[in-house]
Order: sequence, then C-alpha cells, then structure tokens
Amino acid sequence: MDKNFEKRDLFTSKWGFILACIGSAVGMGNIWLFPFRVGQFGGFAFLIPYFIFIALIGYTGVVEEMVFGRSMRTGSLGAFTKATQTRGSNAGKVIGWIPIIGSLGIAIGYSIVVGWIIRFTVGSFTGSMLSTADSGAYFSSIAGSFGSMFWHISAIVITAVIMIAGVSSGIEKVNRFMMPAFFLLFIILAVRSFMLPGSSAGYEFMFRPDFSKLLDIKTWVFALGQAFFPLSLAGSGTIVYGSYLSDKSDPPSNAKYIAIFDTLAAMLAALVILPAVFSFSIEPTAGPPLMFITMPEVFKQMPGGFIFAILFFVAVLFAGISSLINLYETPVELLQQKFKLKRSTSVFIILAIGFLVGIFIQDAAKLGLWMDVISIYVIPLGALLAGVMFFWVLSKDFALQAVNKGALKPLGEQYYIHGKYVYCGLTLLVYILGIFYGGIG
Repeated sequence: MDKNFEKRDLFTSKWGFILACIGSAVGMGNIWLFPFRVGQFGGFAFLIPYFIFIALIGYTGVVEEMVFGRSMRTGSLGAFTKATQTRGSNAGKVIGWIPIIGSLGIAIGYSIVVGWIIRFTVGSFTGSMLSTADSGAYFSSIAGSFGSMFWHISAIVITAVIMIAGVSSGIEKVNRFMMPAFFLLFIILAVRSFMLPGSSAGYEFMFRPDFSKLLDIKTWVFALGQAFFPLSLAGSGTIVYGSYLSDKSDPPSNAKYIAIFDTLAAMLAALVILPAVFSFSIEPTAGPPLMFITMPEVFKQMPGGFIFAILFFVAVLFAGISSLINLYETPVELLQQKFKLKRSTSVFIILAIGFLVGIFIQDAAKLGLWMDVISIYVIPLGALLAGVMFFWVLSKDFALQAVNKGALKPLGEQYYIHGKYVYCGLTLLVYILGIFYGGIG
C-alpha cells in the first residue's frame, strides 16, 4: 500500500464524507441568491433548466472531482501534476496553482462574510439586531472598514480549531452535527413562514410558471450558474475531500446524495425567505442585503421573531463555517503535502494569510470586487482545468477505473463521453458567460 495513503487522514464513513461535501456545497449561493433567481426568471419555469443543469453537470462534476482526488491521494496541485506527468509533462506543477489560488481567494472573502454572520447570530441572541431601528445602518456599521475586525478574527479562530483537529476528528465530526442541524432548523423556519398571513404571495412568486422566460437566454445562463457554483465545483475543495475518501466508498452514490441535498438546501432557503418577505410586503432582493437587511426587517415584524432570528442565523452560521472549512482545506493540504509541514502549522500559516489579506478588504465594496474577480475569473477556470485533466489528459481506462472503484452500480463509457464533451463544454461555457455577464453564480 502507498505510504502516503497509510499516513493520510481519511473520512471514517460514507455519510461522514457526504455530509462534509454537503457542508462545502451548501453556502450563501443557496441562501441569498437562489430564492431571488427563481422569482426573477419565471418561478417554476426557472427550475426546469436548473434541474437539467444539475443533472448534466452537477452530478458529473462532483463524481469527477471526487475520484480525481481519491485516485491521486492528493489535492489540486499534486493531482494536476500527476495527471500531466502521465503525458510526459510537468505543466500540472504550474496549472495546479490556479484552483488553489481560487480556493484561498474565496476563503479570504468568505471569512469576512462568516464574521458578519457571527455578529448577526450574537445580535440575535442579545436582541441588539432586532432593537435597532434601521437594519441598513446596523449592517453598514459592521460591513464598513474595520467594522467587523473582532468578528473576522472569531471566524478565523473557529475555523482553525476545527481544522487543526483533522479530517476525521474535526471536519467530519463537526459536519455530522452542523448539516443535519442546518436542515432541521430550516425546516422549522419553512413551517413558520408557511403559517404567516399573506405568505401565499411568496409561493406564487416562486412557483408560478412564466414559461415565456424559457425563451430568454438569461434564464438558461443564470440557471447554469446556479447549478454550477453552489455545488463547490472549482477543481479544489471536492478534489481535496476526495483525496481523504476510502477506496471502498461508492462515488456515484455519494455524488447523487450531494447534488440532491444541495438542491434541497436551496429550495428550503427559498421556502423560508420568500413567503416571509412577501408576508410583510418587503421587496425581495439578492446578495448580502437579503440576509443582513431584509431578513432582520422581517424578524422585527414577525410574531416570535426573536426566536426565529436565532434559528435562522444559527443555521446560516453552520452553512458558512462548513463551507469556509472546505475552502481553506485546499491550501492547507498543499502545505502539508508539498512542504511536509504539520497540520497545525499549515492551518496557522494559511489562516493567518487569510486574516491579514482580509483586513484590507473588510469594506463591503472592496469585498464585493474581490469576490467578483475570484468567482468570475478563477473559480470556473479551476473547475474547467480539473475536468480537462481528468477527461482529456488522463486515459479513458484510468478515468473509468477511478470512477468505478467501490461503485455498486458501475458507470459505463457513456459517463466518460458525457464528461469529456458535455461537462467540459458546459464548464467552458460557464467561464465564458461569467466574464460576459459579470458573474452568473
């Protein structure tokens, strides 16, 4: 057996791995963007291309990145390097840095957002968030320059403590608790939203089919982005989690559950937010304003809003922390693998970089620009390159053997053809359209 395999910390169970991957996938894209996109692009009609793209690229991409990491027993840089070396080239040593830069870049920005979430969670418990007359001013005081320094540090420290504990004892154990708790809390919130008077307008906004929107290219473009980005396809996080996956695990089955639960999380978020927003005649929006301004206004007017604000922001915090762990894991694994550093040392170095760089982009405007640049130009390129490495650089025999190792229902050659042409083609399209539209996720 490979010595690296013996030393490598692995997930201890199928569901431990699946919950960790769900944790990496369920994030702000599900919560503050999906509900708005559904209503913006035809309600139920938007879900048609969304589900098509989940099937076309989500499942395929998750399987590909998962088994790419598992077969190479390393993260992005090592996997890319080994792939190109099968063709007598060391180009992977350079190309492999792209998804790592993307993962670290998003993690730096995401750390600040998680800091905001921690502040709002604390504000929910103390009541300060709901007692403030102007939710916009409350958010601005936190999102301004150096307004969230303490909370930014808190996000870094919480993430570091979990990551230092390791894969099985830290990441897996925490996600085993946080992800079921996230779904349970959002189900409770969805029931509460359903009971609000006037909530039917929210369901109408979400589910009324406007099939004319299917003739609008933007509906398909943004459905493609919504299917692609929340599934954590970036050539980084899913690869590194896959590298901790046992050879006995079933990749196609794992990917199916990850795609299903990520979609359920997005639907639950919409079922919580849209009925509640419409119940109180508040205009729905997207992005940070939805979560940090609109939802606090909803909770102020909602009977028992104090309790439901706590449930909401605790659930969102679980989603944020689980995603942040995954984003930082890629560069942490790199230091461990390439420079043979201890895990604790690697975590300290990477999260210190994350904090120090983050200090200079704490202002909401700077943060927005930072996240746009990384998410438009780097993240989809990393996913595309990972697909090219797996389906084009590695041999068909290698790819199919990697995919079917441990699979109870092996995938045939059609999976490889689909991945090589449809998945890689659509991933290239995501990259091009993201640049053209200024971001589609």
